Amino acid sequence: MDQTYKPTPSAPIIRLMVLETDTPHPDTYSARGSFGQIVHAHFSKAGRAHHPPLGVQTDQVFVVSEQGGRIPTVQDFDHFDGLLITGSVYDAHGKNPWILELLELLRTLWIKRPDFHFLGVCFGHQLLARLLGGSVGPTPSRDWELGHCRIELTPVGQHIFHMREDHIHLHQMHQDQVISPPTAVSAGPEMLSPDTEISCWGHSEHTPIQGLYIPNRLFTTQAHLAFDEDMVKRQIQIRVDGGGIKDLEHADQAAETAHLEHDGVEVAKAILRSFVYDNDE
Repeated sequence: MDQTYKPTPSAPIIRLMVLETDTPHPDTYSARGSFGQIVHAHFSKAGRAHHPPLGVQTDQVFVVSEQGGRIPTVQDFDHFDGLLITGSVYDAHGKNPWILELLELLRTLWIKRPDFHFLGVCFGHQLLARLLGGSVGPTPSRDWELGHCRIELTPVGQHIFHMREDHIHLHQMHQDQVISPPTAVSAGPEMLSPDTEISCWGHSEHTPIQGLYIPNRLFTTQAHLAFDEDMVKRQIQIRVDGGGIKDLEHADQAAETAHLEHDGVEVAKAILRSFVYDNDE
């Protein structure tokens, strides 16, 4: 389903394909739609808040083939500027056939479309790290990073977010993380030139690699940009009910932070800006 937000006739339009790797809680779906629709609404809000305004056009494909989804073809991306991979209950280090097929598609797109932007949130962040040769797995302590969390920014993070502060806050919902970051060497010469630097833009006490960045090419975030209070509580409950989260006290404490304001719009603004302005200047 194509959705477009264009604030003015002269506003640049960023065309984004959202690869949905999960479905939201039924109550969230009733209120806000699929994860792709939630992404569209969030980035449209960020586009309106940006100065000057930026337009957003999205389409969505549900890619979990074992749940009735499909992996798109390379040609499906011909009229898009980039893609965004959503969060998921699946493991980005898994060997599910759809995950391996998706990795092959991403690899082909990366090689064939040097102009293309690759964005990833949570599962998407980890999968893109895996694509470029990084390693992904459960945090060594096996605990979860949940709810409203402080992320310390590196100088790269302060630059791309246009932040004077040395930190931001975003909502978290993960146990797995990027264990070792990708490099030009791990990606290989077919994917990246040897002098390409893959930067980490932030870290937390729980997660040393909160996001990856290559100017005009790659942006990932372990944290979620578009979660609101209800979504945080529902996604925690899904994982408690499924047995993934066993520390119920931690889950309750995280749910109590769901109402706190976060910087998801500022991060989305920076992502949109990277499509239009070289090196986010």
